[in-house]
Amino acid sequence: MDRNTIKNTGILEQYLLGELSEKESIEVENILKEDDELREYFSKMEDDMEQIALENAISPPTHLKTALFNTIEKATIHSDEKVIPLQKTKRTSYNFAVAASLATLFLLSSSWLYNQWKETEQTIVDLQQETDNLRTKLVNIEGDLKETNDWYRAINKPDVVQLVLKGNEKSPNSAAVAYVNHQNKEVILNTQGLSKLKNNNTYQMWADVDGEMIDMGVISSDAEMIKMKYIENAESLNITIEPAGGNDHPTVEQLISNVIL
Repeated sequence: MDRNTIKNTGILEQYLLGELSEKESIEVENILKEDDELREYFSKMEDDMEQIALENAISPPTHLKTALFNTIEKATIHSDEKVIPLQKTKRTSYNFAVAASLATLFLLSSSWLYNQWKETEQTIVDLQQETDNLRTKLVNIEGDLKETNDWYRAINKPDVVQLVLKGNEKSPNSAAVAYVNHQNKEVILNTQGLSKLKNNNTYQMWADVDGEMIDMGVISSDAEMIKMKYIENAESLNITIEPAGGNDHPTVEQLISNVIL
């Protein structure tokens, strides 16, 4: 091989990267020994490649870098050095060590960045879930607010009559408020003051019409404001304790409250 062949075919680059066979490497080394100009050209190539490696290095976390250099130092102490018969053998070995270290650091950095990216991705997923939960809560709050406003408007109409149903001796701590609108034929009951019952019992409301008790509906324990049936010509409103699910006729001995209309 002559000087131009070595320069133009990339053999020096292959030699520098250790990609030549042993025979080819020896041939290149012998030529470099004898050709000062080519040896200078090779030295500049080494410097350029080292500079490129340094400029493109990515700094990993400090603890990874420290661990890596400790490993490299131990490996260097216990490994056999390959002797290359050139004046710059030590420098070349150093440059290769730097390049190898940088390459390893790059791989470690890439792994670290990937892990960071995955953690960030999970954080984004968590934030999205929290956003969805907050949106759901906001929708529920808006729904509750609308319902409250609807109840407020309904019970504050000029035609509404407010009636308080106080508990008797069977349930002295109970109280309920009925809002009766004869114009719109509506009855709304505020159940907040009713004492809690056992699971096998429920409250039920009745309207007295000419001595006959007519069912106005079971009073739900899950709502504070509920609509009851409006009964024409009712003379009184009554609340009894009935078996769960309600009854088709009132249990008179379980009457806990009534109010005259």
